[in-house]
Amino acid sequence: MSFTGKYELQHQENFEPFMKALGLPDDEIQKGKDLKSISEIVQDGKKFKITVTTGSKVLKNEFTIGEESEIQLLNGEKAKVVVQMEGNNKLVTQVKGMKSVTELNGDTITYTMTMGDLTFKRVSKRI
Repeated sequence: MSFTGKYELQHQENFEPFMKALGLPDDEIQKGKDLKSISEIVQDGKKFKITVTTGSKVLKNEFTIGEESEIQLLNGEKAKVVVQMEGNNKLVTQVKGMKSVTELNGDTITYTMTMGDLTFKRVSKRI
């Protein structure tokens, strides 16, 4: 199953409390909470390029399954991670005390980040 495609954010849960916990300033949280975001994923075997555009903010990350990569987090920080694939439709990694799971089901991608007892979920559809 290939992740390649463009996906538009449909809805998200716990955006504000999660971004607060990441240390984002309130004004950025307020600006970002209602913006539609587009994720573009290019998968070439085990290599991934992911570009997320939210308003004027663009976040680009590249990684290879099973290899250490440096990615940029939602708060702008950079971190080293190793992304693993579970089955043929789930990307999983641990970063700075958070677990990140990206799951593809048909035309829907569900992105879940968990930090302690706080869970942030985004659901995007292929466009």
